[in-house]
Amino acid sequence: MKAFSTLPIRAKTWAAFACLAVASLAIHGCTGSTTADSNDPGGGKGSGKTGGKGGGRRSFDGGGPVPVVTAKVTQRDVPIEVSVVGNVEAYATISMIPQISGQLVEVAFGEGDYVRKNQKLFTIDPRPLQAQLAQSKAQLARDQALLNQAEANLKRDDASLVNARTEAGRYASLFEQKIVSREQVDQYKTTADTLAQSLVADRAAIESAKATIASDQAAIDTVALQLAYTIINSPIDGKTGNLMIKQGSIVSANSTVLIAITQIEPTYVTFAVPENNLADIKKYSAQGKLSVQAITQEANAVKEQGALTFIDNNVDMTTGTIKLKGTFPNTDHKLWPGQYVNVVLRLTTRPNALVVPNQAVQSGQDGSFVYVVGDNRRVQAKPVVTGPRVDQDLVIDKGLEEGETVVTEGQLRLAPGSMVTTRDPNAPPGDGGGRGRGQGSGDGKGSGDGQGKGRGKTS
Repeated sequence: MKAFSTLPIRAKTWAAFACLAVASLAIHGCTGSTTADSNDPGGGKGSGKTGGKGGGRRSFDGGGPVPVVTAKVTQRDVPIEVSVVGNVEAYATISMIPQISGQLVEVAFGEGDYVRKNQKLFTIDPRPLQAQLAQSKAQLARDQALLNQAEANLKRDDASLVNARTEAGRYASLFEQKIVSREQVDQYKTTADTLAQSLVADRAAIESAKATIASDQAAIDTVALQLAYTIINSPIDGKTGNLMIKQGSIVSANSTVLIAITQIEPTYVTFAVPENNLADIKKYSAQGKLSVQAITQEANAVKEQGALTFIDNNVDMTTGTIKLKGTFPNTDHKLWPGQYVNVVLRLTTRPNALVVPNQAVQSGQDGSFVYVVGDNRRVQAKPVVTGPRVDQDLVIDKGLEEGETVVTEGQLRLAPGSMVTTRDPNAPPGDGGGRGRGQGSGDGKGSGDGQGKGRGKTS
């Protein structure tokens, strides 16, 4: 009897638990849904205020506005430029090599000094050449005396010849008168002929003496020139490098390198541009000098202005580029040989060009296009023809008008006819208002699967 009395009690207990479970499920079904309000079609986070946690899913409410960043189409004068990397090249580099041998007795500058043209740099011992010059001058004086002697002999023999010919004529007349013998006549004639030949010898001696004097003078000039080579001056204005030979060393003619001098004022900047720019470069350079700007790559960048002065005569087939040179005054010596610089070659300036930010232009199957925002805040895709890029902007040759509004960020979420709302370009993407729905139960937070923020409502 005791066992039979406990069975009804257990049945009642299980029945009570079943009723409570059904009631709990019914209450939970009535109170467990939430909705999120947001102005951002990207969705957001919904938060419920009942107990427990639930996960929400973001949904678009029938073409809600998409947050985008926009910009205006502007019109301005646009410089057409080519930007590349180049390097500074010395205008001239001179290696100083002595033209005579000898001992280096003086170095008149310091390594790394900036020297001027015709400034004295080195002195080679001049004493051996000075002695040789004195000897050559003495030889010249001796040969000059011999010339004077030969000229005196010529005058003497010329006078003797005149007298001999007179005597020979007189004796020939006496011979005809039978006063003197034939032998005397022949003797005076022979004397006259001998003196005539002496005159020829005297004239030859004079020419020989003159030739000797000319040779002596050439020797003197040669020694004097070599003596001048003992003083080595700078041929250009430039910067000296490392001193190869120290004072007191013996240098050899035409072989010993003393120092290298680099001319940096003016200077070249050498750079290469793609060959597809060659036609424009030739076209605009024919109209006048093209401006070249060199910008150093250091923290405090220096900008130097120059002009294009050289276009190479062939295209490098291995790289597809053409070598160019710009000449820069470089009066402040900011550009240094071998230095890498950013080079901007300005070809021309296009007046009144339409410009949009570069990121506004998208690529599609039919070419380039932009999203243009209309007055109703809906976008349309417009095909465009693009021109050259200028910094962060792009020139539009065809397809847009000044003052139109184009989308620069957020295009991936757009389609023709989409409604948009502008947002701060510095804000995180999608961090705007919108309407979202979340579902949750209990005192938890529902989360949307888009971007944006919404506030959940329970119902």
